[in-house]
Amino acid sequence: MSARARSALPSARLLRPAAAAAALAALAAPAALAKAPFPATIPLPNGWQPEGIAVGAGTTFYAGSIPTGAVFKGDLRTGAGSVLVQAAPGRAATGLDYDRGRLFVSGATTGKAFVYDARTGALIREYQLASGGGATFVNDVAVTKRAAYFTDSSRAVLYRLALGAGGAPAPSAQTVALTGDFRLADGFNLNGIAATPDGRTLLAVQTNTGKLFRIDPRTGATRAVDLGALTLGNGDGLVLAGKTLYVVQNSDNRIRVLRLAPDLGSGTLVRTITSPSFDTPTTAALFGRRLYAVNARFSTPPGPDTTYAVVQVRA
Repeated sequence: MSARARSALPSARLLRPAAAAAALAALAAPAALAKAPFPATIPLPNGWQPEGIAVGAGTTFYAGSIPTGAVFKGDLRTGAGSVLVQAAPGRAATGLDYDRGRLFVSGATTGKAFVYDARTGALIREYQLASGGGATFVNDVAVTKRAAYFTDSSRAVLYRLALGAGGAPAPSAQTVALTGDFRLADGFNLNGIAATPDGRTLLAVQTNTGKLFRIDPRTGATRAVDLGALTLGNGDGLVLAGKTLYVVQNSDNRIRVLRLAPDLGSGTLVRTITSPSFDTPTTAALFGRRLYAVNARFSTPPGPDTTYAVVQVRA
């Protein structure tokens, strides 16, 4: 080894760890990015006025804009997103559900429902659900393998949209009259809705009375779920996971967690989820052990600069 080589050796030894560290950092960067924590809050566009949320493929989520019918598409992992469905006259967006590449959207006071391509945002079909005179508020939607079911907070009905091969929606929807224990009352009636995995039973909460109902989707027959002394006033969005039911109580700024009996005929309060970040949460969506609630901020006057967000809590 020459003297020149020996004199160069210490500097080479000093350089090697730095080079190795740089190489390791470069290799680790994608892994670190992939393991980045899911943000605790995800901002929506200013002035959005959201109400509904749904989780789609992968870590994708969707949030609608009540007054405009626009839909925001975001990523739960990164918090990034953009407007998927642009605002349009004659549209509105309250409850949302995702199924097989399609987004089903409730149309509030329009009495309508909308089905969009969840990837492109293209309108697949628009439905006039409510007919005749009188108030209507198509509020929420639950999609099963064979049909999508929409609640109307002003009428004692459900709207059933049959789904064909691959989940393709039928050309028209049917109105299913509600019978049994359910009774209309002043104010908002049936609101959030959820379905069992087999689609044979629906659950819906009545906002004004705080009652929870089982519904036979074929006949519209309803039976009150026995909750003992518990009532679910201001009940809004529902999330059903097995026999665990999450009930968002909007202006109460909390989410009740119920354990339901095997036949869904009764339920017991397990715990209550609260968060200092809640500001009138309306609906929620489950992703693993994370529950995402959208802040509607109904007590805050809406404006073009009003901020809105989706809040993550532990399920």
